[in-house]
Amino acid sequence: MDDSEATSLEQIRAFLAGSDPVEFTGQGREEIYTWVEKTLVRLQYSGLDRGGKGLVRRYLGRMTGLSRAQVTRLIAGYRRTGRVIAVAYQRRKFATQYASSDLDLLAYVDKAHGNLSGPATKRILEREYSEYGQAAYQRLSGISVAHLYRLRNSAAYRKRNTSYQPTRPTPIRIGERRKPQPHGWPGYLRIDTVHQGDQDGRKGLYHINAVDQVTQWEIVAATPQISELWLLPVLEAMLGQFPFVIRGFHSDNGSEFINYSVARLLEKLLIEQTKSRAHHTGDNGLVESKNGAIIRKHIGFGYIDAQHAEAVDHFHRQHLNPYVNFHRPCAVPKIITEANGKRRRVYLRWATPFELLQEAAHCEKLLRPGVTLDTLTETARAQSDTEAALAMQRAKRQLLVRVGKRGA
Repeated sequence: MDDSEATSLEQIRAFLAGSDPVEFTGQGREEIYTWVEKTLVRLQYSGLDRGGKGLVRRYLGRMTGLSRAQVTRLIAGYRRTGRVIAVAYQRRKFATQYASSDLDLLAYVDKAHGNLSGPATKRILEREYSEYGQAAYQRLSGISVAHLYRLRNSAAYRKRNTSYQPTRPTPIRIGERRKPQPHGWPGYLRIDTVHQGDQDGRKGLYHINAVDQVTQWEIVAATPQISELWLLPVLEAMLGQFPFVIRGFHSDNGSEFINYSVARLLEKLLIEQTKSRAHHTGDNGLVESKNGAIIRKHIGFGYIDAQHAEAVDHFHRQHLNPYVNFHRPCAVPKIITEANGKRRRVYLRWATPFELLQEAAHCEKLLRPGVTLDTLTETARAQSDTEAALAMQRAKRQLLVRVGKRGA
């Protein structure tokens, strides 16, 4: 900036009277401060009267863009020292109590003991100095547990001792982890998913299998994906296909069912949600056995593209589900308690899910609104068991040809 013409107070007063704004285009704070110092020397600031000093202050503020308080500070420094110098910022620092050698020693102890807790490590450091006379531990023997953790979290320590921990699972407060207790009432479902394979990086469709614990009434559906967008409508449709009111919903701990969207759906329908317990592999054994006996037996293990999910779901709804529930007998378990208190299941009887539903106490009162026992009986007697099986097999062959599983 060139302001060599402003050498008198009259010129400065005329300059300040102008209306054009002025911007100092210096390269930084040092250049601004250098210009301020030269201007104060050129105008002999110390010898000016009160009015002249105020004029110079306004001039410096206009030219540099600094605030009135900052200009005052610069002038005060100039009057004390005769210079206008940028003072470097002095950050307050605390004294360092533990040296680099202490970090090396702490990392050495942690490696030797396998990274114990802070209190345990502190006690070891105290014992090394007080009981075993190791002078190198003198400073570390007085360290607090909190500061010990601070040192462990520092970058310098992590360079000396890096430890890795596996990802810790986050508990999800959805569903109660216990085995359902239906007490002989239908409406307590066991549910699971069955994946129909992968091919060339493409996911196949998914079957959703739901089985009632008491009557073994089974509803199977198909969906292209098990994401929230696809799964929730399928679950609502499945729950509506059961002839009785649903009271319980039990699944394993998979995220397709243990999530807030499914929890909200079940809460809206007043359905109790439970999930399998740890170390109890048989908690969801009923539906898992049906996965093999029904879905794998009739659909197989081969890949079916997700685009065929609608056709497969139509087959389940119109053919497989009616056949399974009205015409396919299933084993009825009976619990026998031995003399030593051990319980075991025996299968002495076979019956269809519809027959088991009819045997339930007050079965008509358990039915959903709009469903009557006469309607279910009419559906069961529309075809014989073998006729229903043959019709289901014909529909299955047509479906498998359509989805490209001719050899199934």
